[in-house]
Amino acid sequence: MTDLGTSMCGAATGTGDRSRPRAALPALCATQIVSWGIVYYAFPVLNPQITHATAWPAGATTAAFSLGLVVSALAGIRVGRILDRRGPRTVMTAGSVCGTVSLLIVAAAPNLPVFFIGWVLAGLAMAATFYQPAFAALTRWWAPDHVRALTVVTLAGGLASTVFAPLTAALADHLSWRHTYLVLAAILAAVTIPAHALALRAPWPDAPTSPAHKAAHAADVGRSRPFLLLAAAFTLSSVAMYAVVIALVPLLRERGYTTGQAAWALGIGGAGQTLGRTLYAALARRTTATARTTILTAFGALTTAAFAAVPGPYSLLIAVSVVAGVVRGNLTLLQATAITDRWGTAHYGRLSGLLAAPAHTAAALAPFVGAALAVPLGGYGPLFLLLAGLPLVAALVTPWTKPVDRSEPR
Repeated sequence: MTDLGTSMCGAATGTGDRSRPRAALPALCATQIVSWGIVYYAFPVLNPQITHATAWPAGATTAAFSLGLVVSALAGIRVGRILDRRGPRTVMTAGSVCGTVSLLIVAAAPNLPVFFIGWVLAGLAMAATFYQPAFAALTRWWAPDHVRALTVVTLAGGLASTVFAPLTAALADHLSWRHTYLVLAAILAAVTIPAHALALRAPWPDAPTSPAHKAAHAADVGRSRPFLLLAAAFTLSSVAMYAVVIALVPLLRERGYTTGQAAWALGIGGAGQTLGRTLYAALARRTTATARTTILTAFGALTTAAFAAVPGPYSLLIAVSVVAGVVRGNLTLLQATAITDRWGTAHYGRLSGLLAAPAHTAAALAPFVGAALAVPLGGYGPLFLLLAGLPLVAALVTPWTKPVDRSEPR
């Protein structure tokens, strides 16, 4: 892959030539791996040990984590506005500090209320350090070649669970969950705080404009029918996508497969997700924004329905999991580029925060909703059929997400 930080360094972006910060892309790749791996993926690994050591209900500890995700979704709106004005350096550095403090509070929490406070702060850190601010930085610095930069950073982010899930488990084998979080907090601080503070120092350029992307007032765009329908489509798709990820293991266990087989099916889906991200640039070149939104959400419905309809053999379920992962990988980049494709980069941070808030909130609640519906529906098979209807509805509304009065970019 072309070195995005060097070979495209002097490319024109619509506002005249400007140098892209060479250290920004590798730094963001590293910090996405570490931030996601520690603040997000360590919790599911440590939660059984947390509940065993403290006697806190698993539902309560999981609710604290989910509350952090909801806070992240809501805080992302404000974070986006700051990003548009000031750029990513201050936001992401402060977020790294906040993330470190939050994990120290979680590690030292003597009771559930303090544990919840720690995860609320972690939610603020997620909003300031995860994909949204990284996407805003790369979209502004690398436009109009931002898709390749976004692909690189999401490929790196996809390694977070691969690196930190086993690392967290290894630490937990030798340390208590509290000491494990202390070690992880130290790693988070050592890697992300200096990386964000030093690598993101480049001047924050004005947003490029072009005849195809005439700047519109962010508030007007946020109230427009195309934007609201797009937010609804992504929210429906996110509910299905995240509920399926959490519910896949119970579904396969319900059908008689072992926990190990179910875990492998889920893990293979992660490999498909990485593959999907490598294919997005080619898809973007060959389709319009509206067309690929419709295609990907429709395929999300089909793969979810396939899980419900295909009891076996196991090899066929593995194939379905790979295809579903490819769709999820593409959807990550689809959402990252949705604003730029339709309204340009002038208000990317604010609009992406508005667009992501309902989808991320739905993603936080989806595991609970799925588990709650599985019982009255009679199992996970019927649940997957119900979930398949959500991205199908999303696919039906996406043709109306094209902004009026301008031609759609390819």
